[in-house]
Amino acid sequence: MAKTGGYSRAVTGSPLDALHFALDRNSPVPLYYQLAQQLEAAIEYGTLAPGNLLGNEIDLSVRLGLSRPTVRQAIQSLVDKGLLVRRRGVGTQVVHSQVKRPLELSSLYDDLESAGQGPTTQVVRNEGVPATADVAAALGVPEGSEVTLLERLRSTHGQPVAFLCNYLPANLLALDTARLESTGLYRMLRTAGITLHSARQTIGARSATAEEATRLDEKEGAALLTMQRTAYDDTGRAVEYGTHIYRASRYAFDFQLLVRP
Repeated sequence: MAKTGGYSRAVTGSPLDALHFALDRNSPVPLYYQLAQQLEAAIEYGTLAPGNLLGNEIDLSVRLGLSRPTVRQAIQSLVDKGLLVRRRGVGTQVVHSQVKRPLELSSLYDDLESAGQGPTTQVVRNEGVPATADVAAALGVPEGSEVTLLERLRSTHGQPVAFLCNYLPANLLALDTARLESTGLYRMLRTAGITLHSARQTIGARSATAEEATRLDEKEGAALLTMQRTAYDDTGRAVEYGTHIYRASRYAFDFQLLVRP
């Protein structure tokens, strides 16, 4: 249905059937950006699910009443974000939504599971190692004393999202590798009777090394989010120190800021 100032059109014959696009031709916001934002919202809220095909650019431009370059630019912006992929002979396909994680003391596994992201885990290392100076300081143990090192690759929808490196005091709890691949570390801590109370956390960003890029299916030099966290139980004891890296193309931290009175 066309209007003077803009239009809203329902697209038929594809997973876009349920969407109604509101594109304002008189707005200073470019049409490609309006389309990209509405497609991204549909992916984020699950209206467009991983695996859905959007059709090719010619079909989309005809269905939406937009020029092909406009549609191509909108799609490319979402391809660059890792939300869509172009497949030869198939068309444009939804890959996944970006994971947005709230800044609170919670497990990545639990957050992904709650968001319907279908998390899976590959345990790379689960062994005792001597505590380095940084690890010893974080956990409050003597440098060189034994701590448990966990390295895990966390994925959603078959695509890697994060590489997690965690250190725990030795003998804190039994960390069975099979269980670690089917549940989250914090869930295992709670099951063992350990009550998490608080944490200190630092978030940063840097470029991926060659090894990290290979592990996370990114290009060398791609943007990574980093997180360091020390978690404490209700007695004030440090029970976990983590250094994690996340694919910036697939992951974001989401938090709310309040003005102090």
